[in-house]
Amino acid sequence: MRNLLSKIKNIFTNKESKAEPETTQQKAKGQKLKVGYIHLSGCTGDLMSFTENYDDLVDLLHAVDIVYGTTLIDRWDMPEMDIVLIEGSVCLEDEHSIKELKEAREKADLLVAFGSCASTGGFTVYAKGGQQAQPQHSSFVPLQYIVDVDMAIPGCPPSPESIKKVILAAATNDMEYLKPFMEFAKNKEACGCDLQKKIVNQSICIGCGTCAAACPTRAMTMKDGRPLFNCDRCVKCGLCYYQCTRSWWPIDQIRKDMQKEQ
Repeated sequence: MRNLLSKIKNIFTNKESKAEPETTQQKAKGQKLKVGYIHLSGCTGDLMSFTENYDDLVDLLHAVDIVYGTTLIDRWDMPEMDIVLIEGSVCLEDEHSIKELKEAREKADLLVAFGSCASTGGFTVYAKGGQQAQPQHSSFVPLQYIVDVDMAIPGCPPSPESIKKVILAAATNDMEYLKPFMEFAKNKEACGCDLQKKIVNQSICIGCGTCAAACPTRAMTMKDGRPLFNCDRCVKCGLCYYQCTRSWWPIDQIRKDMQKEQ
């Protein structure tokens, strides 16, 4: 992954001035980043949130080639890609989606779960079938249940600001900033219970209320200085845990250091 992020950094830092168009030789050398976008079971809200950054990220269009994507590219065969953004959860009854997801894992160096449906399953995990268009589809899971995910950007949808910061961090090879997004890709809970088990029950909650402030549905509130979770309101976006100031606290390392001191 470090090599890939270094490639992104080089694209931005070594790029010639805007006035000088890229030559055919430069393209042949693979200077542009090959990016794909795949939409599975979701509402396309994540892509809409991304477009809010158009003015800030217009230079990105000079640095990437969109080589695969529904409605974006008139191409049926999936090419090799440096990065693929996948929005939406995967339906276990949809053989085409599962095949496309597995093929994307083989063809892409970096697979990014884009938004909460892709990262945690989101509200689609509550589906029981019978919905319009595809009533036979009743089981939905996040991407990491099927393939290995390198990075996850949570949010329902992710804020334009967070999307922009992830892209800029990748462009500057800021691994420290990207580390939480890579760690979040391993989180299969994201239902409020992860905050309870990993933060509150470990006595590291400081009662700051960030989790409640981040919750888009008010499923997470504060009572007596501690988070109070309402599962009926939860859409499994994962923001409460991700935004918690202690969720990335190196508690394991702290415990090791404390044992050494004893």
